[in-house]
Amino acid sequence: MTGRGHERRGQDVASLVLRATLGPMLFAHGWNKVAGPGGIKGTTGWFEALGLRPAEVHARMAAGTEMAAGAGIALGAAGPLPAAAAVGLMAVAARTDHRGKGFFVFKGGWEYVGVVGGAAVALAALGHGRYSLDGLLRRQHAGARPALLAAGLGTVSAAALLAACYRPAQQPDKPQTQTDQ
Repeated sequence: MTGRGHERRGQDVASLVLRATLGPMLFAHGWNKVAGPGGIKGTTGWFEALGLRPAEVHARMAAGTEMAAGAGIALGAAGPLPAAAAVGLMAVAARTDHRGKGFFVFKGGWEYVGVVGGAAVALAALGHGRYSLDGLLRRQHAGARPALLAAGLGTVSAAALLAACYRPAQQPDKPQTQTDQ
């Protein structure tokens, strides 16, 4: 096999490994929103507390989008669209739940959502590879354009959703002190 053939096979394997880790993890996160300990009712309450209105719609939409994106990534279907969905989900999570909490996820920070979003964009750049549904159907999308599409579409979608539906509770005004005046 030529050097280019080995390189392509390596990319196909890298894509498969990335899809086999990222896809099922996203699917499981979505499934947990529906069937986890609090179920969809608990997820709805959590989304209400985050300020996503109407909370029940967003709970169901987030769960469904995570499961669909996870399945699409795991199967290697629909080019960069599942990656764009993952970027959008992570951008909304970063803004609503992880903002202002620093970097580390164990402190509530954005570490997890940053890694997942970055991995999704990297997968869009790498492409789903030969060992995927897209590969089987000969619909390969890889390179800078799919990566930019995933990052851009995900970010713009998240921004639109937040502009339309994010209404966090107002923080009560802090009483002024002598030093504030």
